[in-house]
Amino acid sequence: MTEQTPPAYPLPLVAIVGRPNVGKSTLFNRLVGKRLALVDDRPGVTRDRREGEGRLGDLTFRIVDTAGLESAAEGSLEARMRQQTEAAIEEADIVLFMTDARAGVTADDIRFADLVRRAHRPVILLANKAESRAGVAGSYEAYSLGLGDPLPVSAEHGEGLGELYDALRPFFPEPSDEDEDEPGEDAPLRIAIVGRPNAGKSTLVNRLVGSERMLTGPEAGITRDSVSIDWEWNDRRVRLVDTAGLRRKARVIDKLEKLSVADAIRSIKFAEVVVVLLDATMPFEKQDLSIADLVAREGRALVIALNKWDLVENRGQAQKDHREALDRLLPQVKGAQLVALSGQTGEGVDRLMQAVAAAHEVWNRRVSTAALNRWLEGVLERHPPPAVAGKRIKLRYATQPKARPPFFVIFGTRTEELPDSYVRYLVNGLRETFDLPGAPIRLTFRTPDNPYDKG
Repeated sequence: MTEQTPPAYPLPLVAIVGRPNVGKSTLFNRLVGKRLALVDDRPGVTRDRREGEGRLGDLTFRIVDTAGLESAAEGSLEARMRQQTEAAIEEADIVLFMTDARAGVTADDIRFADLVRRAHRPVILLANKAESRAGVAGSYEAYSLGLGDPLPVSAEHGEGLGELYDALRPFFPEPSDEDEDEPGEDAPLRIAIVGRPNAGKSTLVNRLVGSERMLTGPEAGITRDSVSIDWEWNDRRVRLVDTAGLRRKARVIDKLEKLSVADAIRSIKFAEVVVVLLDATMPFEKQDLSIADLVAREGRALVIALNKWDLVENRGQAQKDHREALDRLLPQVKGAQLVALSGQTGEGVDRLMQAVAAAHEVWNRRVSTAALNRWLEGVLERHPPPAVAGKRIKLRYATQPKARPPFFVIFGTRTEELPDSYVRYLVNGLRETFDLPGAPIRLTFRTPDNPYDKG
């Protein structure tokens, strides 16, 4: 992103450690924004400590990629690699201890978790490769390491970066720049404006901030970098990011455009709310739906904005048709906020920010365990899971371990045999019962740890 200002504090040193092949170099590359570290499926590719400047949202830090921790004979190459990793731990201000959620906790994980614990450094536990249902379930095994709550992440797909940001934030000083708010104020609301080329993103940004901050014009593709702008709305700090237009992948040939697209996608990953801007005269084209689906898969709060509303005739019918099309074409975010506006005239722009605030509130919403289990009990009475091969699927209880987006876990037996239609039924029930319109709800299943519970 452009317009990065240097931090007014010494950069903390963050070390990524763990046994070989858990994805340390992949996370390193993602945080530095470049492929500085070689990545391969074979363990042991990384040997030396590799340092770069990492960024996550508004946090800047030095980050070190290390060799995989493994047992080795004294004096061997592997032992010297381990010494390098141990030195990185000693020098680090923060340690990211990474495990493989798909493989579960291994003897080496346990051994080296003890080594990290003895170093008396702040530790953030990451359960990597948690993008699948099995991976998320496996991430809970990492609780046994005694390093705190594991954060399910996917370094390869960029999932869980919002939670990693939240875990790192307390280790950084509050901004002390004279233009910043007093310490203790809430962090700025991070909003990304995305869409196809020439949808009017830069015009909308200029209208929101009240100045010609972004270059605009009739030509598509004027914006190349993702540009971050700090401003205030209703006394609330906002960090607004204007991005390059996203075309279909097959049409992106120019190298510079590829970099711009990658920057725009990275802005989605770091945002809390993403406004997908559509041209109201030709909305819901295939690329619009692909962008909205990407936002949902990244777990960001979503607002759909219909720009150029001043050019639309018969607005009442058009609004009704667009609402129906949105819920039909994007059922995974049913009920998402839909706002008609004109960046050119300013019509509807304040409604957009109200919709952003509402979507952000839903994205952060938590449901009590008691309320969840009352809901689950009612669901099972009205519509129990179908039997599979003559055997009942039992759903025992539910909980919400985290929000941003709302993430629910249901414990039971033979849950892997639940049909997709029943999982969708549960998700829709959660959305309707707990008023979660538009939220990209995450639902996973786990088997209780009781070895005597055979269902």
